[in-house]
Amino acid sequence: MKNIAILLAFLFLGTLRLSAQEFPGEKSTYNSYDRYDFTYNGRKCIVVTPKFIAKGKPWIWRARFFDDEPQTDIALLGKGFYLVYIDVAGLFGSPKAVEIWNGFYEYLTETHGFARKAVLEGLSRGGLIIYNWAIKNPDKVFCIYGDAPACNLKSWPGVNRQEMLDAYGLTKEEFANFKGSPIDNLTPLAKANVPIIHVVGDADKIVPVAGNTAIVEERYKKLGGNITVIHKKNVGHHPHSLKDPTPIVEFILRHVKILDESDGR
Repeated sequence: MKNIAILLAFLFLGTLRLSAQEFPGEKSTYNSYDRYDFTYNGRKCIVVTPKFIAKGKPWIWRARFFDDEPQTDIALLGKGFYLVYIDVAGLFGSPKAVEIWNGFYEYLTETHGFARKAVLEGLSRGGLIIYNWAIKNPDKVFCIYGDAPACNLKSWPGVNRQEMLDAYGLTKEEFANFKGSPIDNLTPLAKANVPIIHVVGDADKIVPVAGNTAIVEERYKKLGGNITVIHKKNVGHHPHSLKDPTPIVEFILRHVKILDESDGR
């Protein structure tokens, strides 16, 4: 009986520890906020929790380069948003990457009660997955924030072309007629009235503005979409974001309706 009592006490204390920690994995600190590193279906994940949770549990979903220029993320954490990430490096926004994001979305919304719509943030090649996931799930997106985002697989001088072809299962001949880049499939986003904001450096040679953001802007406007582009003159691909992220944050807050609507989830 004594051994059973000890075992029950151990299990009870373990339950308390699990319930006290909102997410699994290793807990650490991220800019004074609680950060959890764990794996989901074999993929590296990060969730950073706000000190207070805004109405409806809003969240910003960052793609790639988690720690780079986090001004916007930190500002939104301060507004009660969660910050989340799942690693899909090397998949270039391919259908496999979209499938991984689908699973993580279900986990966050079903298991943790996150808002049914997310704010998507993509720096550089992160633009591919945020756009391709949004195109397949336009009803699950509040708005898109692209920062020097890659939106056109055919306009990317530094990319490893063979690695990209392998991710999509394409030959060089098939790629010549490929229409699976974000620039080719903006209609679902426009129909769903998904607002977009891009921040770009006009001197960017890594993800050229002319072959990426400029095409998105022109086509999205023709489709009747809402898009804002902030240009940084005489700036290249780096640094990302803005020293003062207020214009980005205000854009996002303006379009996250759950902050003032009871049916946001």
